[in-house]
Amino acid sequence: MARTSWLCPTELDRSRVIDASARVRNIRMIGSGAVGLALLLAAPWVGWWTLILFALSTLNFLNVERRIDTSAHPERVSAFAIVFTMLLIGAGVALSGGPRSVALPWMVLPAAMVAARFRPQVVLAAIGLTIAITLAATLGTHPGWTVGDPALLVATLALLAGVVSIVWALQSAELHHRDEAIIDPLTGLFNRNALIPRFAELSHQARLTDQPICLLFCDVDNFKAINDAHGHDRGDAVLCDVAYELRKRLHSFELVYRLGGEEFLVVLPGVGSDVGCEVAERLRLAVERIRPARVAITLSIGVSSARGEDVQYDALFKLADEALYEAKHAGRNRVIAAGAPNVAGEPVEAPGAHLSADALAVNVTAGAVA
Repeated sequence: MARTSWLCPTELDRSRVIDASARVRNIRMIGSGAVGLALLLAAPWVGWWTLILFALSTLNFLNVERRIDTSAHPERVSAFAIVFTMLLIGAGVALSGGPRSVALPWMVLPAAMVAARFRPQVVLAAIGLTIAITLAATLGTHPGWTVGDPALLVATLALLAGVVSIVWALQSAELHHRDEAIIDPLTGLFNRNALIPRFAELSHQARLTDQPICLLFCDVDNFKAINDAHGHDRGDAVLCDVAYELRKRLHSFELVYRLGGEEFLVVLPGVGSDVGCEVAERLRLAVERIRPARVAITLSIGVSSARGEDVQYDALFKLADEALYEAKHAGRNRVIAAGAPNVAGEPVEAPGAHLSADALAVNVTAGAVA
């Protein structure tokens, strides 16, 4: 599979990093605010220069927010930001008294961030790096103080082990139960089990706010021929790369699911058919250009949209399924919106849908879009 790294050797590992970054955003803001307030209150005693280090750390994580959704290796962006934070805290400890610094316990925070995102091997490496930086900032700068009174250093290292263990245990339990139920093990995308309850929430919101929802039903063209020509391992790599490209090209509120086989469904809350077609065309072009797993791949995409009270999953999926069939029938590698003419590679707009779920059945078999 392309774009693997030691940090995230599988697509599931990478998806956890991306999902965790979004989930902990508010928690990180609260924690950063608490640290900033503490530095501000303690500045008359430890020095105002500590606020400069805090500002650098804040700019560092703001840069992460900007880059993580567009980077080909979001796990590297996240890891670099955490290591940079470790170094900043280590510098602060060294400059404010080493083993006597009040900031010494804060060395635990970056390692806890790693435990909330990465696999066990990366967490162990982070613990080792934290210990090394901590010793450099204490024993390396004030060896006499450290040897003469190591109590705070020992307490900090014990706190490091305790906090990281707790965070990792909680994260592992949460990931295990969640992944078993709603994560596709091959691509790391959400599966159909995650789609149904989430769409129910979105449709309820759409009815309350009279907002639209758009579905993009995506299918990898001629996927059986890829398996026959290159083998199932290469076929799996193609699916993983396509899944990664879809997720990377979408915003955090735009959701992508693997329905099974080579079929993916993108859910766009608050988006009408015209914008939905633009998004679909962007996805189609992106997959066509990257050559997933070094294989020439194209996507056919069917688009459907409804607003407010008309947002019903069965009806929307049926329309998207029919539009996808039209895209396949028209020659593949194109975006077709429900009710629109067959136009290859151009955004098209579908009329508003007023459909009843009782009148339409969902067809989600692979044969529906052969």
